[in-house]
Amino acid sequence: MKIAIIGAGFTGLSAAYELSKRGHDVSVFEKDLQPGGLAIGYKEREWKWTIEKYYHHWFTNDRSILNLAKELNCEVVTKRPKTSVYVKGKIYQLDSPLSVITFPLLSIMERLRMGLVLECLKLNPFGKSLEKYNSSKVLPRLMGKRPFELVWEPLFKNKFGKHMNNISLAWFWARVKKRTPSLSYPKEGFLRFAEKMVKKSEENNAKFYFNTEVIETRTNNKVSIKFQRGGKIEKGIFDKAIITLPSFMFKKIAPQLPENYNQEIIKLEGLGTVTLILRLKKSFLTDGTYWLNLCDKNAPFTAIVEHTNYMDKKFYNKEHLVYLGDYKSPNNLYFSLSKESLLKKFDPYLRKINPNYSSDVIDYKLFKVPYSQPIIPKNYSQILPPFITPLPNIYLASIEQVYPWDRGTNYAVELGQEIAKICMQDLEKKF
Repeated sequence: MKIAIIGAGFTGLSAAYELSKRGHDVSVFEKDLQPGGLAIGYKEREWKWTIEKYYHHWFTNDRSILNLAKELNCEVVTKRPKTSVYVKGKIYQLDSPLSVITFPLLSIMERLRMGLVLECLKLNPFGKSLEKYNSSKVLPRLMGKRPFELVWEPLFKNKFGKHMNNISLAWFWARVKKRTPSLSYPKEGFLRFAEKMVKKSEENNAKFYFNTEVIETRTNNKVSIKFQRGGKIEKGIFDKAIITLPSFMFKKIAPQLPENYNQEIIKLEGLGTVTLILRLKKSFLTDGTYWLNLCDKNAPFTAIVEHTNYMDKKFYNKEHLVYLGDYKSPNNLYFSLSKESLLKKFDPYLRKINPNYSSDVIDYKLFKVPYSQPIIPKNYSQILPPFITPLPNIYLASIEQVYPWDRGTNYAVELGQEIAKICMQDLEKKF
């Protein structure tokens, strides 16, 4: 069977790999020049490894992608980095039960109460049942008003902005449930891992079309894909198509979608990501912190992630690489700013943490993507789109459907495997 896959993020790559190794004729269309989607990487000439434009890692319980890495003979590096919070002008390690119990800005009873709530959430196997509760209302009652306002409320505000008071407790549960002290990372970076998936699929006769934008999908008995590459518009005919784009992009390329379906998927809201990557001569977070959450409602970005406090700087010409990341609506001012303007905006806050960092700047890069973080309101399962769309032989497998888990390459791989399975089951029904 001829199957088209639109998007070469990890969902599309996973689906292509599964379908091609089972003998199907697979064609993957990707607008970007490289595979990886939100985990796409880049490399400076002096570096041995690539890094991601938007910070990524795996938890050690991300079994789907770790098993895939093993299957593809992709080496994985596992370490235990340091995660901290920036509260009231100081950095505090907060990444273990012990660090919670010894957190000095809360009383012993407040620490015990917050730690107990987090542990109960982690042990709860039925997190999806929490979707009817609002995080910002329930968490202060459970862990206490002061711990929530000091640590968690600023994080909700910085990440979700105007949506902060409408986030399901199931989303928070998933973030706590999946977190592991140690983290894993593919040797040489996510781009190399994505390229290995492409190569393995090509060995199974899958075809990949990069720098190719799909502009329309139509279906009758067969699926017609109209795409543009090299300045020319071409068309392909397929038995089935898998769309791995966010639902609002699916809507744009599928004019046959019924209006009632369109009205449902526009309820799915999301935020984009803006990241500045600083290349420094010296470490920015000098205490060794890898991930610094900014528990400050006035912070101009969400987190500081010093990649080389996790992966060895020797792979990056001994440079210290620091992400400054933020989630914003695509119409936010940040998306129109140059890298110089954005760093100028961030600079006063950065100097509060490291007053001398600017003298160590080698260079910096700015990356933007309009959609990366789904908004998960209460009862999200009621608006979650199914894999099977109203259009015959066209499936949707998007970042919004990994629920109740949060977005990530592990769940993208799971999603690709699941949609490939559904696609093959439908094919078998026809015979």
